[in-house]
Amino acid sequence: MISRRLVLQTSLAGGMSLFCPPGTAMPRASPAQAEVLDPAAIRKYVAELVIPPVMPFDSRAGRDIYTIGIRQFRQQVLPPGMPATTVFGYGSTGHPATFHYPAFTIEAWYGRAVQVRWVNQLLDPNGGHLPHILPVDPTLHWANPPGGAERRDSRPTFTSTPGPYGGPVPVVTHLHGGANTEESDGYAEAWYLPDARGIPRGYARVGSFYEEFAKKSVAKFGVPWGPGEAVFHYANRSRAATMWFHDHTLGITRLNVYAGMSGLYLLRGGPSDLAEGVLPGPAPRLGDPPGKRYYEIPVVIQDRSFRTDGSLFYPASRALFDRFKGPYVPHSDIPPIWNPEYFGNAMVANGRTWPVLPVEPRRYRLRFLNGCNARTLILKIVTDPMARRPVPAKLALWQVGSDGGFLPAPVRLDQLLLAPAERADVIVDFSSTPVGSELYLINEGPDAVFAGGTVGTGFPAANPKTTGQIMKLVIKPLVTADTSTPPAQLTLPPIKPLGPADRTRQVSLGEVASSRVPGVSPREVLLGVISPNGKPKLLGWADPITENPAVGSTEIWEIHNLTKDAHPIHIHEVQFQVVDRQKLPVGGRRPPEAWERGFKDTVLAYPQETTRVKVRFSQTGRYMWHCHLLEHEDNEMMRPLHVGPA
Repeated sequence: MISRRLVLQTSLAGGMSLFCPPGTAMPRASPAQAEVLDPAAIRKYVAELVIPPVMPFDSRAGRDIYTIGIRQFRQQVLPPGMPATTVFGYGSTGHPATFHYPAFTIEAWYGRAVQVRWVNQLLDPNGGHLPHILPVDPTLHWANPPGGAERRDSRPTFTSTPGPYGGPVPVVTHLHGGANTEESDGYAEAWYLPDARGIPRGYARVGSFYEEFAKKSVAKFGVPWGPGEAVFHYANRSRAATMWFHDHTLGITRLNVYAGMSGLYLLRGGPSDLAEGVLPGPAPRLGDPPGKRYYEIPVVIQDRSFRTDGSLFYPASRALFDRFKGPYVPHSDIPPIWNPEYFGNAMVANGRTWPVLPVEPRRYRLRFLNGCNARTLILKIVTDPMARRPVPAKLALWQVGSDGGFLPAPVRLDQLLLAPAERADVIVDFSSTPVGSELYLINEGPDAVFAGGTVGTGFPAANPKTTGQIMKLVIKPLVTADTSTPPAQLTLPPIKPLGPADRTRQVSLGEVASSRVPGVSPREVLLGVISPNGKPKLLGWADPITENPAVGSTEIWEIHNLTKDAHPIHIHEVQFQVVDRQKLPVGGRRPPEAWERGFKDTVLAYPQETTRVKVRFSQTGRYMWHCHLLEHEDNEMMRPLHVGPA
């Protein structure tokens, strides 16, 4: 079996070769797009970090109302002087200048409802539908609009290897970390196409659950859904926290997110927040004058690769992953385009490659999101970005919050481990750093799938010249006095532990190799259950629901990871508490890490271990749980979850 880590690390060492097996069409592209940009050719630290403003909204009837479109546009992701990049992204439909990757921030307040009309505007200037800017593998179990009402949300059958799907792009947006009813969850089979001209006859325009959820939503809220859109309602009754929104369409989430569909949703106020002024601030507010200084800054970190014309690069062939060039359909069961993981060769923060953040010698609140498809980050602030790994940390990272809001107490860290989809609310104190100094936010996570361990012994660190660097921090003179509380002196809002569990549920994570081509693995990645005989039973997305907790119940989920990789597991519309971990088959139990002792919605399940989380299911409906390595969830590592009577 070919080592996928070897292939991935070789491909990231510099320019990448693109394999295209016979019978697999390349995405439509100009000749200039054939070359992948060497990340060494991208100048670092020449453009400032973009601090996303607040998304515009209207307020009426006691709620904040947004109309947010998803459009294709060009953005200067690479440094000035290099070509702009075509992306998909969100913005306020009434304010064209707000379209940005990642999106402007939705700022919500505890107890005040938010209504968002999410509009699919992936249209050309004549109102026709746009194709995807990345290669869509139509052989997966996916939205499949060409299948019509009968075969949508299925795995199509082909007699020969197809090229990438080139039709209209389905979308549906999920608020990751929220606690909302099923019709506003962004369910993977509730997608919808743009209201476009020229959609081929017979195409399904909406997913299998779109109409049911639209009907339920209108009955509850009285707000109709129009063609090419969905209206979601967020109650905002949970703990103040760093949440985010992103696309969640069945089988193409990896592509829609990689293309740019993501943004932060910050919930403030309520009994689980701190009074204004305790933490560093301000953060951006609607109507701020140009040049206003901010001391609370969101940082969305993602990895991307580019072509020499500035366009995004994403593999159009399985061959980039493990050099498997076929046969594909009909002579094997290996998808021709899907890659089990993909790691970009350049780092992007808030929509710019390797930006600069000027900071004053005072405390800052940095709200980190790992928005990568598959890359686990290990973040540090250091003086020399090229130093031998592991690098001694220059400044502490005081973590005060995670996915579900504030921790029980601040945690002082030299490094910050963030799996895909995890968030961290962090205080950094620059007050002891001389003006004129330069520091660097680096990444010591691997250029491959994370499996635990420590850098240098458990795995090689990311390439120090490229993916091992993220952002430069330049110390400028103090402008505003810092009146925030030092992190070591903070008293954080109390956390109420979940009560006793009503039952323990055993679930499993696994991989499946090809059944027709020896040595090629994985064909797909799967979730499942542990059978009464102690053996795992792997299940696909379309198999009958096995996770059906009662409304109001509290359960312990034992997540048995039987693979060689660590998987970030996300359960929709709940916040859970990590109980412990245990080596398989039998080992001593170890408690959660200090930074995991608040509420979480995504937990890192390490290989050959059982990870236990305690979950309370408080509202009925159909939701999902899945691995948040996006390539995994797009090929079967996702299962429906139904709370209450089915």
